[in-house]
Amino acid sequence: MPQVMDPELAVRVAASGLELPIGIAFLGANDWLVIEKNTGRVQHVVNGAVTATALDLAVNNASERGLLGIAKHPNFARNGYVYLFWSCRAAAPPAGMPFVPTSVNCPTQPAIGADSEEILESPLLGNRVDRFKWDGARLVFDKHIISLRSFQHDAAPIPPNQGDEEQPERANHNGGVIRFGPDGKLYILFGDQGRRGRMQNLPSGPTLTGLGPVVADDQFGGPRADNAHFSGVILRLNDDGTTPTTNPFYQYGRYTVGGDVGHNIARTWAYGIRNSFGMAFDPYTGYLWDQENGEDAYDEINRIERGMNSGWIQLMGPASRIDGYKRIETTSLFGEDFPNLQQFRWGPERIANGPISAFNRMYKLPGSIYRDPKFSFRYVLAPAGIGFLQSSNLGARYRGDLFVGFSTLDPLGGPIFRFNPSQDRRSLSFLDPRLQDRVMDNLTFHSTEESDELVFGSNFGIVTDIRTGPNGNLYVISLSGGTIYEVYHR
Repeated sequence: MPQVMDPELAVRVAASGLELPIGIAFLGANDWLVIEKNTGRVQHVVNGAVTATALDLAVNNASERGLLGIAKHPNFARNGYVYLFWSCRAAAPPAGMPFVPTSVNCPTQPAIGADSEEILESPLLGNRVDRFKWDGARLVFDKHIISLRSFQHDAAPIPPNQGDEEQPERANHNGGVIRFGPDGKLYILFGDQGRRGRMQNLPSGPTLTGLGPVVADDQFGGPRADNAHFSGVILRLNDDGTTPTTNPFYQYGRYTVGGDVGHNIARTWAYGIRNSFGMAFDPYTGYLWDQENGEDAYDEINRIERGMNSGWIQLMGPASRIDGYKRIETTSLFGEDFPNLQQFRWGPERIANGPISAFNRMYKLPGSIYRDPKFSFRYVLAPAGIGFLQSSNLGARYRGDLFVGFSTLDPLGGPIFRFNPSQDRRSLSFLDPRLQDRVMDNLTFHSTEESDELVFGSNFGIVTDIRTGPNGNLYVISLSGGTIYEVYHR
């Protein structure tokens, strides 16, 4: 059972018996929709018990794919709209052609029923967001919003000589968190999918520096952000899937670049993102925050600004720490024969030797801005779900704080960290002098040195969502425990 450090607070089970729960939408105080990653089911939970399955999507759940995100429309009470991010399934490619999927998209009408755990049973654009309508008992398909890259099998003989002949097929870095902002727009966090192109700050593709001749990102082309290579971004869309004209790169994408590449650039709110399991809006300012996962080094917590370039693949963590970033990434922390940044074709030995060189290599969309993270972990702790507490139910000192869960059980059985925003809520503030540099200098993978001020609780397991409930308490979704926990004041 989880514990919290504050003796005035306690934890209780709010719902259990779920299968890999990953997100929640509150319909009422004791009336929820809970999504399950691997089953593709949206469970209707009333008074802590599953009363019915509102929807059962046919997902591909290999690795990090599956049913990954849920968001209610801001006018849900009027229109009943619920949005889901999920990975659809397709037939596997024939044995003699494993590097080309059998289809580009799944049918517009979502399939329901049987799921797949086979990595190659995916269309090229198998990650998707769809809109459904809640009728009081079921979720009924209403509109397809967007399709995004899913298929990852890059060791194809074409293009040749990329050094990725031993690259295994993958099904990760899908992101999948979706949220409506205070502006009424839908924000979608989509991971890098192992791509190595312009949205990953390699303007020329996976060359040594990204400044040489253009090199195809994979067997489908690239490195431009066409539909098959658009990844590592936060998108901002209207509720019907169209693109807001107020997006930072709308004019450039629509009228200068054009085509599907320009359309994708126009959709972009931020880019240069590796992967993430957590995104949340500050309810008191409207600022958007995310967490971003490194490979071996410098997981991040960021305040995402309009048009922000978050730095990946050239940077993780503060730019001033690039030497340490490169050192850690090239020491094979996990014991691999060949240390890699997810893709063999751009290994860590290619990281720049200084911040100026890294900045010069970046893909600079007109008006884009780079920002250092607001906080980093020197060695990987693998943060996951994040959320702000929008109440004083746990005590005035917790009101508005940022809570962060983790995607592993090590350390502390799955801790929750608590961060105190600065007075203007544009950054984070700390009492511990060791954290004044905005870096937790832990000594090795999954260790917790310099975390004393941050640890709020332990033994929550893999935490995939943190929300303020309608009753003002803090709700924590534990994927590994199949449980929703409620933190409350005694």
